[in-house]
Formats: sequence, structure tokens, C-alpha cells
Amino acid sequence: MPKSTISYLWRDPGAPGPFQAGISLHGHTNESQETLDFVADWGSQYSLVQPLLARLQRRSQERHGIQIDWTTSYWTPPLTPKLAFDLESDQIAKLGLMPLVSLSDHDNIQAPLKLRSVPSARHIPISVEWSAPYAGKQAFHLGIHNLPSARATQWMADLADFTKNPNDARLTEVLVALNKEPNVLVVFNHPIWDLFRIGQEKHEFLVNEFLQKNGAYIHALELNGLRGWEENRATHRLGESWNMLLISGGDRHGIEPNANINLSNATSFTEFVAEIRKERISNILFMPQYAEPLKHRFMQSTMDAIRDYPDFPQGSQTWDQRTFHQNADGVIRPLSEIWPGGRAPRVLQAIISSVRLMGRRPISASLRYAWKNSRELGFDLGDQEAY
Repeated sequence: MPKSTISYLWRDPGAPGPFQAGISLHGHTNESQETLDFVADWGSQYSLVQPLLARLQRRSQERHGIQIDWTTSYWTPPLTPKLAFDLESDQIAKLGLMPLVSLSDHDNIQAPLKLRSVPSARHIPISVEWSAPYAGKQAFHLGIHNLPSARATQWMADLADFTKNPNDARLTEVLVALNKEPNVLVVFNHPIWDLFRIGQEKHEFLVNEFLQKNGAYIHALELNGLRGWEENRATHRLGESWNMLLISGGDRHGIEPNANINLSNATSFTEFVAEIRKERISNILFMPQYAEPLKHRFMQSTMDAIRDYPDFPQGSQTWDQRTFHQNADGVIRPLSEIWPGGRAPRVLQAIISSVRLMGRRPISASLRYAWKNSRELGFDLGDQEAY
């Protein structure tokens, strides 16, 4: 029987005491390409934003011959692999634990490969968050941690080939092969989140169908540090219904460290994988930031994405160096290289300035207070739980 325990540092400061290591799973770096299609959603959801976006699109086409495409453009998180590794390691070290950090960017392994040349991070596992198409209607994010060094590049080529030519039966074959890698950990990230917005009922039907076919090759379901209490409760129920282990996953994109970690007595990441796969034991610790209102944390993450970092390496300092779109020749370039005269259009500057204003005191503090007292929020998953 799987045994997952959940503890909360703000309720039990001594929770890390019996353990030697803290494991940070599912963090992103500036090697991760994050879609911008949510911007198009703003136009349909917010009446004030719609005319601004329409004007921006019209002027881009008329003046510069660039048709804005939110689906192929993307942004990258601000932290370099080393900065992300240090952020996660420092949070764990402050608990008196040995840090074991697994960074998993979307569909690429460049961050851990680069970090292996850094002495302090040379033992980092090679991990990825793979967007696996399913049923022609949805995609599931699978955290694949600790790929074997000698075969990691070939594995990434195989995963990319499947993504281009998806087939549900072949997906099972891929997962069976991953499961045969004895030190690889496969996690179903944020399983309740309807990524393609096909409808929650339809999405959950596909999740259960997927687990019926492939649950034997999935080692844990993720309690996500950037999803809400209700969604994580639903993941808890899903784990119970399929007799599956739960695991942490912070899903950090900004400069707030992961809001949950795993606690373990493993002395290496490979030992931790064995603890999950063979012993089926998972000890999850939620950090104090998870108790903050989710809307406030989303706002802060947005601030992190559009903030300037003058001390960061060139190419990571401003938001338009970290945001990419096709130029007039159809080549993907940073926006900072596409703007006429190197300056963003005034309408876009106005949007960015408005969003930044929300992140400043006293507005930010007022919003946080309002959200903290919202009836929508539920701060209680109970005391330490085992199931």
C-alpha cells in the first residue's frame, strides 16, 4: 500500500526534524518556453483589455508587417539554471536538510546539462516536464526525472518524435519503456488541471481513462505548489481512487521558491527514486508561501515575469529580452530585437505599467488582504495527514 504523508511547516516547524534531505521537484528556468496564448484569453475575458490587444495587433500588422501569433510566441522565466538551483537549494538548506533539486523545464533538458558543469550542481538529475498529447484532445504534463545520462539525449529525441506523431497505444509503449529504466521517476503533474480547456468533466474522464491504461507506469501524482487547495484535494481523491502515491511539485516559474518539497532520508536522488518506486513512501512538506492567497501568489509570479533584473546575465535582464515572437521574416527573436528603435509600443508599455502598479504597495497589500479574506479560499487540509 502506498503511504503519503502531508505536513505544513507553518503548523509544525519540527516536521523536517526526522529527515536528512529535502527534495525540490518541478522547477522551471529560463530554458523553459512558456506559451503566451493566455494573453489572447485576456481579450475574451476582460472587456477593458480587448480593445488594447486589438489595437496592438492592428498596428503591428499595418506598421511593421508582423501578425501577432500568441500560440507560437513564448516567454521564459527569469532565473538562469544556476540561479534556480541555488534558490531551491537555499530554501532546503535553511531547514537543516541536504538539498536534492530536480529542475524540469518544458520539453528540454538544457538546464540540468548546463548545471552538470558547475561543481555544486554536478549531481543534478537530468529531468524534463514532457507535454504528452493524449486522445487528440488534451495533453498531460509528465515530470520525467533522473533520465540516464548516457541515453538522455536519445530519450528526448524519442519524446519529441512522439509529440509530433502522437498515438495513444504508442504512448503506453513509451511509458512502459521509461518504467523499465530502474532509476527514472515518472510523475503525473497537476493531473486535475484542464490545460486545453476542453471542459473539466471531459478532462477528468480522459485522466481516468489514461490512468486505467497507464497508471501502472506512473509512479506518483503531483500535489502542485501553484494550484489551489481544492484542486489538490481533488488530486488527493484521485490518488485514493487509483491507489497511487502522492508527491510534491512546486512548479516554480518566478523567484518564489517551490511551495512544497519532499522529505526523505535518501542520500542521493537515485535513492529517493527507489523510496518512491519500491517502498512507495512519500513525505510531503508544504512551505509557508502555500498558505498565502493563490491570487496574490499568481500576481507576484506575474510581477517576477515582467520585472527588470539589471544584475542578471545579458539576455535575462528585461521582460522583452525574455519574450519571443516571429519577426517580419518569420524568425523567432526576442521582442527587444523586434521593437522599432528598441522600445515597446506605447499601448503595450501602458499595459505593462498598469500590471506593475498592482504589484506595488499599498495596492498589493490591499489586494492580498482582500484575497486572504475571500470566501473562495480554503486554508485547511487538516493537520498532518497520512493516507
